[in-house]
Amino acid sequence: MNFEFFNPTHLIFGAGSLSRLGAVAQGVGKRALLVTGGGSVKRSGVFDRAVASLQAAGVTVTECAGVEPNPHIATVRRGVQTAREAQCDLVIALGGGSAMDAAKVMAAAALEQRDPWEMMAHNPAGYRPPAQALPIITVPTLAATGSEMNNGAVISDPEAKVKTFVQAACLYPHSAIVDPELTVSVPTDQTAYGVCDLITHVTEGYFNGADATPLQDRFAEGVILTAMTHGPKAVANGDDIEARAQVQWASVAALNGWVQAGANPAGFPVHMIEHTLSAHHNITHGAGLAVVNPAWMRFAARHNTPKFVQFAERIFGLSSNGPDDLDCALAGIDRFEAFLREIGCPTRLSEVGIGAELLDRYAADTLTGIVAYQGKLGGRPPMAHEDIVTVLRAAL
Repeated sequence: MNFEFFNPTHLIFGAGSLSRLGAVAQGVGKRALLVTGGGSVKRSGVFDRAVASLQAAGVTVTECAGVEPNPHIATVRRGVQTAREAQCDLVIALGGGSAMDAAKVMAAAALEQRDPWEMMAHNPAGYRPPAQALPIITVPTLAATGSEMNNGAVISDPEAKVKTFVQAACLYPHSAIVDPELTVSVPTDQTAYGVCDLITHVTEGYFNGADATPLQDRFAEGVILTAMTHGPKAVANGDDIEARAQVQWASVAALNGWVQAGANPAGFPVHMIEHTLSAHHNITHGAGLAVVNPAWMRFAARHNTPKFVQFAERIFGLSSNGPDDLDCALAGIDRFEAFLREIGCPTRLSEVGIGAELLDRYAADTLTGIVAYQGKLGGRPPMAHEDIVTVLRAAL
């Protein structure tokens, strides 16, 4: 179990912490590019509060609005041009995972003299992540992606129907201001999708990582149980600030690297398959994960049965006849899928408008770009083209 852990992001967590944005930004830069999404931050008043805090601290603001769900590379390019023209020395993301991901790539491309798509993993000329970026501050308004405290970003090219990612040390935010009060206005469905998203971040490492990592397993199980305990409360009552806070903290912990440290996951196959689906159909990421994850689990449980038995026992309290009890493993997956349905997530491709016509295309696209294990998708087990089709067919 050899590993390194590094996360330099300064986390400021708690209700009311948005008021500290100006003071934090003042110590980093003077001219901020403020990256936002579709307008909910303005309707809720969060945008005005953020701008007021920044201006009171002497930080000028240039807005880059309109970042889409599954953020488009064209929008990233627009933000880079805006940042350069305004001579911004700081990038602030105010919104959900899409705003944060777009802001990270904007911050890097503003300094590097190349097109931002050249930094992405699916770049035809080869994966060349950035080496430098403007300082980044993240202010999430949704508990889901964990992008506020990690070094990754996911960007889409809707014309090419490609959704890809980048990871680099320079993309770690300088600071993350995580205020659970900002999530109170999140709609019920988006709250549920966020719960699924954060759980999937953990299950990817839990099921695809190394064996003999007992502490990491307990970290992962703790995040899952916290999300499953408080997630339904946040869905049922958006004003429940305690539930919102617990889900938000679980979201941060799920993908800031801490849970996965030492587990060294072989891949994030559920995410890679979902990226293809949302690239083709622009579905909400968390909804797509809710469809793919249970189907993938049933496939993987036959290859790594003991870990799925452990999941069934520790998360749902089921009893097994031993570590190779496949029936117990599958029963745990059934319970997990039922939980997703209970909080309002789809669990079938048909529920998100996807049929069986293009399953081979989805499998082929998933294997394009970053491929490990001699042409197979990374994970336990590695997945060939026909394995991906099998999982997708099971999700119909």
